[in-house]
This record gives sequence, structure tokens and C-alpha cells, in this order.
Amino acid sequence: MSGHPSLATDLTAVPLPRRPLDPAAFGDDPVRRWYENELGWPTVPASTAESPLRLRLGLRFDVLDVPAEAGRAALRHLAGTSPVAMRGDRMGFLVAAGSTEELPGLLDWLEWGTLVLDLRAIGTGGVMQAPRPPEPTVSGLGEVPSGRPSGPGEDESLTLPARPEPCALQGAAVWLRPPEPGCEVEASLPTLSALGGDGGAPDLVRVVNTVATHCHRLRLRRTRP
Repeated sequence: MSGHPSLATDLTAVPLPRRPLDPAAFGDDPVRRWYENELGWPTVPASTAESPLRLRLGLRFDVLDVPAEAGRAALRHLAGTSPVAMRGDRMGFLVAAGSTEELPGLLDWLEWGTLVLDLRAIGTGGVMQAPRPPEPTVSGLGEVPSGRPSGPGEDESLTLPARPEPCALQGAAVWLRPPEPGCEVEASLPTLSALGGDGGAPDLVRVVNTVATHCHRLRLRRTRP
């Protein structure tokens, strides 16, 4: 590896303003109201009563989608407030907006670009299923335990339940580390601009390199006779 990957996208853009509190605008959907009003995250309303609410990507953040087993190894590189979601056997890291465009060049720079890895980033124009908010932030929902570590240095195995929530096994998204209302999410997201720095933002390079390493190990394990 030589030099640093270029940062072609401005990842320090001013966050979008929160929408004014208007319960009538969201009908009887407390989940959408929580995301829009408490977090200021743009959503895509459910088209039917059975379809899930979705979050718009590329505005406040992108998402790095990886196997849960590979993602577990990268949790130690995140800040304590970095949101992480799970859906089935997949883990979704919220990363800085614009990271999707940077990922191919970053993988090349890390010398992973020639290999087929089970990871992808989704950004502008994409959506992700909105995980159910944790209690007690939204009344009327069943309790969803938070996997957020209680302090620095906590063993990473404590942040990934040995037995996933039933809704996660059925394909519904849940928060492993939920976002915190009142905190601008951008400051906690892995970003390429944190490379080599000592600021508070997590280093996207370390997250991607760790995930890629474990994706490759998983691939080798599955191809063994």
C-alpha cells in the first residue's frame, strides 16, 4: 500500500435540520415520528400495513452491509455511540455519507480489490429497513434490549447477543447499537477523513479492513472440502 486513498466526497456537510414536531403528519406511526422528529432522519413511509418503514440513505449516512460474524470483529473500532443494525445474519454499520463512492478505491488501496468479498455499501438513492426503536423511546412497542457497550474496553462479545432477537431471525431489522436522540449521528460515524487522526470519529479504513479480512476468512472456510 502506498499513499492515502483520496476523499472525493465532503463528509463534513452540515446535518439536515430536524422537521418540526407535527404528530398529525405521521398519522398513528410512532416509529416514523421517532425517526423524523427525534433523530431528524428522512424516511420512506410504508406502502402497506405489512411493509416496513425504510430509512433514506446518502443524506445523513450510508450503510455498510456485512455478514454478522465479520461485523462482530469490527465493533471494537467504533465509537460508543456508533449505530449498528442487524437483520437476520447481516450487520449494518452506519458510516459517513459518501462512503459508498469511496469503498471501491479503499478496497483497492487495502489490496482487497481483486477478491470477491461478501460486503457492500449502500448510499445515495438507497434505503434500509428501519429497525424498531428501543424502549422506552417509543411507547407501545415491545422491549428491544440495546447491545450498546456500557463503557470503553468492554468485551465485544457482550455487544452481540448469542441468541438474536426473534424478529431479527425472521428478517426484521433491529438495533444492536441504537442511535441516541439529541446527538448528531455524523460525529459518531466511521469516516475516511479520520484516517491517521486522533479525533473522536471512528476510522473507516480500520473498519473496512477488519471486515474484509473476516469476510475472506469466512469465504475460505466455506470453500474447504
